[in-house]
Amino acid sequence: MRRTRTVLLSLAGLLAAVVPAGTATSVPTAPQGCAASPGPAQGQARQVLDIAEQARREFDLNSVILSVASGDKDVLTTALGESMTGVPARPSMHFRTGSVGIAYMATVLLQLVEQGRVGLDDPVSRWLPDLPHGSEITLRMLGASTSGLHDYVTDPKFLAALEAAPFREWTANDVNAYATSQPLLYKPGTNWSYSHANFQLLGAALEKISGMPLQRLLTERVFGPLGLNRTSNQYTPDIPAPVLHAFTSERGKYEESTFWNPSWTTARGAVLTGDICDLTRSARGLGTGALLSAQSFKTQLDPGTVGLGHATADCPATVCLTNTPATHFGFGVLVINGWILTNPSFSGYAAIQAYLPAEQISLAVSTTKGPKSPEGNQAEKIAERIAAALTPAHPLKAN
Repeated sequence: MRRTRTVLLSLAGLLAAVVPAGTATSVPTAPQGCAASPGPAQGQARQVLDIAEQARREFDLNSVILSVASGDKDVLTTALGESMTGVPARPSMHFRTGSVGIAYMATVLLQLVEQGRVGLDDPVSRWLPDLPHGSEITLRMLGASTSGLHDYVTDPKFLAALEAAPFREWTANDVNAYATSQPLLYKPGTNWSYSHANFQLLGAALEKISGMPLQRLLTERVFGPLGLNRTSNQYTPDIPAPVLHAFTSERGKYEESTFWNPSWTTARGAVLTGDICDLTRSARGLGTGALLSAQSFKTQLDPGTVGLGHATADCPATVCLTNTPATHFGFGVLVINGWILTNPSFSGYAAIQAYLPAEQISLAVSTTKGPKSPEGNQAEKIAERIAAALTPAHPLKAN
């Protein structure tokens, strides 16, 4: 059995305080390419670089690619280590960005609510009539992860099938069957537990609501407005060049996992790749509410999750996690001590994008594993250390 559980969204430490829903902040025009900052690194840039270099050695990482900005100003964009043996990592390299797509889907739903095309508390059965308990589960519950649906990524049978055939193409019906074949963990809306099935279903509902493919929705409503020119959906395991290669020991031996099939991870049309500069711009765009009204942004930061999360006979404390004002799941995003973020992890790839409105700091980190890398999302750990150095009053770590 695999050494580590592959998850799209790391929840080992949920994330954050309710931050004021301010007015949308402009996002600077996207540069033509993603390049390293000119050297030599000094001041804050030197601090960030020292943290990254030390962490790469400590965690035996093949690569660390990062970008940190203060407002519109680049603090440091750089790449350390190698993509493959003899191939240096570069900021322009593309990698899988996983759960960032979940935040985009949640944002698009809020936009459609603003336009009066749908209500957050409409039952999912209106668009997905065959979904078990669809009349009890609302769109809000999918985006806030309060539906009570099991997470198929924790299902032993699913994990065994995934491990046996990492190149397999999975359909939404394939993966959702693992979640819907089991009883709900709790009455929808009364507790909190993360489930990848929520976002498979949200993507399908968005297509029905809008009448257009999810990829087009995200391109027109998120990628274009934020200038994410190097972010794209992939319908195959391909990654646009230049590629950051990944390796993992999840199946018990250290092997390349770059082109393992990500079709199981989230809704078809939102299986994304991008580069580190797009990830930093994405952090700023989502973290300022640039795509939403002030009221919708406030809902994204707390759709009713604060105060939810408690263990029951059917849902242990490790699954039904407590959401507090300081550390909680929002509407497709995590919030921790004022930071707004997502932290994807997929078969040797790990990343984080985070924005702190109080200091206008955006940061993004992507890492790939070496043969002796520890379990967990090491990009998240590097981001925590950067935040501790640059914004000590706002730790990027659950209390």
